[in-house]
Amino acid sequence: MNIVNQLKDTLIEEIKAAILKAELVTEVPDIKIEVPKDTTNGDYATNIAMVLTKLAKKNPRDIAQAIVDNLDTSKAHVEKLAIAGPGFINFYMDNSYLTDIIKEALVNKETFGHHPGDRHETILLEYVSANPTGDLHIGHARNAAVGDTLANILAAAGYDVTREYYINDAGKQIENLAYSIEARYLQALGQEAMLPTDGYHGKDIIAIGEDLAADQPGYAQLAKEERIKDFRKLGLEYEMKKLKQDLSDYNVHFDNWFSETSLYESGAIDRALETMKTNGYIYEAEDATWLRTTDFGDDKDRVLIKKDGTFTYFLPDIAYHYDKIQRGNDVLINLFGADHHGYIPRLKASLDTLSVESDRLEVQVMQMVRLLQDGQEVKMSKRTGNAITLRDIMDEVGVDAARYFLTMRSPDTHFDFDMELAKSESSDNPVYYAQYAHARICSIIRTAAEQGITVEPDLDFSLITNDKAFELLKRVADFEGVIDSAAEHRAPHRMTNYIQDLASHFHKFYNAEKVLTDDLEKSKAHIALIEAVRITLHNALALVGVSAPERM
Repeated sequence: MNIVNQLKDTLIEEIKAAILKAELVTEVPDIKIEVPKDTTNGDYATNIAMVLTKLAKKNPRDIAQAIVDNLDTSKAHVEKLAIAGPGFINFYMDNSYLTDIIKEALVNKETFGHHPGDRHETILLEYVSANPTGDLHIGHARNAAVGDTLANILAAAGYDVTREYYINDAGKQIENLAYSIEARYLQALGQEAMLPTDGYHGKDIIAIGEDLAADQPGYAQLAKEERIKDFRKLGLEYEMKKLKQDLSDYNVHFDNWFSETSLYESGAIDRALETMKTNGYIYEAEDATWLRTTDFGDDKDRVLIKKDGTFTYFLPDIAYHYDKIQRGNDVLINLFGADHHGYIPRLKASLDTLSVESDRLEVQVMQMVRLLQDGQEVKMSKRTGNAITLRDIMDEVGVDAARYFLTMRSPDTHFDFDMELAKSESSDNPVYYAQYAHARICSIIRTAAEQGITVEPDLDFSLITNDKAFELLKRVADFEGVIDSAAEHRAPHRMTNYIQDLASHFHKFYNAEKVLTDDLEKSKAHIALIEAVRITLHNALALVGVSAPERM
């Protein structure tokens, strides 16, 4: 258990002991302690005196005084107490307990703050899942950064997490891709050919067609059906290879690449359909097969099989989510684009028709990103003249800045991405500010090593007395709680907020206290302290998929 949680638990136990010792009640209700918004009101506060008013039949301030009089401040690590307002008790803690976190960080290193395997709950997190018909764009870049960071945080919080990408390789868009490649192939051979109505006009499709024409002109002699079948396969392979490379360069990796086609080949669609029929939610009307999702809050029933016998896109999607459950996942988390908001009720309703609790599916909607350069919105790529891609963003600002900026706001809010700020080497740039703190610590530790001072976990940390040092240690001690909170609320932006706060407190400490002094033992304690901060910064940045440079 984290040292902060241990401290809070001990404080609660000692408050309870004080209540019983004062004979205010025989059974103590739950005691809640909170961190005051105003730090002048102490480190913690409780309203238990007001809660006990009716039970103890006393004035709340008298109850508070009785608790204060009977509290073992030594066991509770309390330095000072104060009664405020109608009966709040404010606790000012003995900060010496905080130095224990230094050793904890130095011993655990890269696992500091983590709970490996503690949760015993499996989560399948599906994100990006873009159609493999062109480049990933800025919306996918945000989805990838947020999804990967959330996966990292959930794993650090102790959940068994699977990262999955759903490849839409069985629908109309892949047919259009094949026909688009065919048109560009024939054009490259000097023949007249028209792109399909919903075809793809990207330069990469032209390149595929030209390469095929140069290497394999014999495709022109094949029957159209056979040629389209091959172009479908080649086009999908080309686009997936490019897509996987972009994501890999973006430091995003998946455990599973799940093919939509496999749902047809494995019989998963038929099994889902049969289950919904058995449960009584399938009916026939207007020569089509319908799913009665209105029984579970959807605004209308949904067609699964059209009049011509073909499936709607909804049916394989239902089968896919049913397959996720059947693979043994306790919780499913999907990251959807803003244009999919209306799709959520019917998808959750479909799980209910399969006798799966719909609250096992969580959907996070990703809002739009607006790119700004020199204060102006940027919509087109300088490189291609098309929409801004993930590759454009990486080339323009770098992977670290792209991931950090796209993660640092709640995903359900619109975000203006200032590319000039992301490239700047100043304290106004959040990622630069955080990375500079890490590099500065590394520089100090190198200087200390030159003076023969090394990092040691077993030292006299009572020599650390500076208020800024204790404030910094509080931030270090908060790390595990931030991981838990970000995981519980599916809020990866809480980690970037924490990183900024930790870096800020380090810079304040550095400006207020000389780390290396003529006092050797105090210098050793300070070096151990900032190494604990460095470990925490490194681990927090790693969760966001951002590097922690040792020199800048």
